Formats: sequence, structure tokens, C-alpha cells
Amino acid sequence: MTNSGKEDLRIRRTKESIRKAFNEMICEMDYEQISIKELTQRANINRKTFYLHYDSLDDLLRELQNELAQAFIKRTEGLERPRDLDKITREFFLYNEELGRLGERLTCSGSYHYISRRITNDIMEQAWKNDKNSPDNPYIQNIYMTYVAQSTLAIYKQWVADGKRIPLEEIIQVTTNLVCHGANCL
Repeated sequence: MTNSGKEDLRIRRTKESIRKAFNEMICEMDYEQISIKELTQRANINRKTFYLHYDSLDDLLRELQNELAQAFIKRTEGLERPRDLDKITREFFLYNEELGRLGERLTCSGSYHYISRRITNDIMEQAWKNDKNSPDNPYIQNIYMTYVAQSTLAIYKQWVADGKRIPLEEIIQVTTNLVCHGANCL
């Protein structure tokens, strides 16, 4: 029994080391530049150890995506779409700020575009499943999801590209107004 506890601790530490190195590398370089060789060197493990936990870098990336999506879903649990869109928008910005450079890279970097799209799709898909206010027509639902998600993402990306010169609370308000009321709110 004691032995399995030590194994669990070792496994957890190894995975934490892999994730820490992976997150650092995401912040430094494009995904295509990340190699298992460099990742394992940074994590201070050998390649065999990596493959005991993941089949590929894509598996590791997908695990990260799932965790980020689930964390955001948990943050917005109980909020209704579209009524609470202002609160959901606020949580999106706050969550990305908490993630720091990792959040910026995953959301804004060109090579990570497909990552942010997958995370967004996962979030929206799960959010709609539990929402009694969602449109019955799945095609209208897709249009609504695309509008909200892509508008919010585009504004966030522009804010980051501009060096975050607008204070956080103000960009949240601007985004909420635009997404909820359109360009006529200016």
C-alpha cells in the first residue's frame, strides 16, 4: 500500500514536470518547434518516461486544452446564455489574465490559433448542452456561438496586440457592449 502511494506521487511529480516544461515552451516558441527531445530534457526525464504518460505531444496538448476548457466551464457554471453574457465575457478576460503569458500565447499566437478554436468549441458545446435558453435550431445555435466566441476572441487578440493599453475593466465593458449590443452601442 505504501509503495503504490509513492508511485502515485512519482507519477504526479513526473506529469507536473512535463506540464511545467511544456507550458514554458508554449510561452517561448510555436507549437511546431516543440520537440519531445527538448521537452524531456527540460522536464529532466527520458523519452521512455514521456511515452509512459503520453502517446505524443498532441495528446499532451489535448490534455491541456481539456483542462483549460473545463476550468472555464466551471468558472461560468450556473451562468445562463445569453442573459449572463456580460458575466461570461468578464470571466473569459479574467481567466486569460490569470493564465498570463500561457493564456495569451494559446489565444493569440498564430500557430496556436487552432488550439484556441478547439478550446472555444469545447466550451461552447458543453455550455449549450446544459442551457435551457439555447435555440432549438442547431444551425442558429452554431451562428450564435460563432458570433459570440469569435467576436470576443478577436477583441481579446486586438487588446493584447495593442499592448493592453486599455485597462482590463474597460476592455471587458467595451467587449460586453459590442458583443451584446453590436456596433450601435458606441
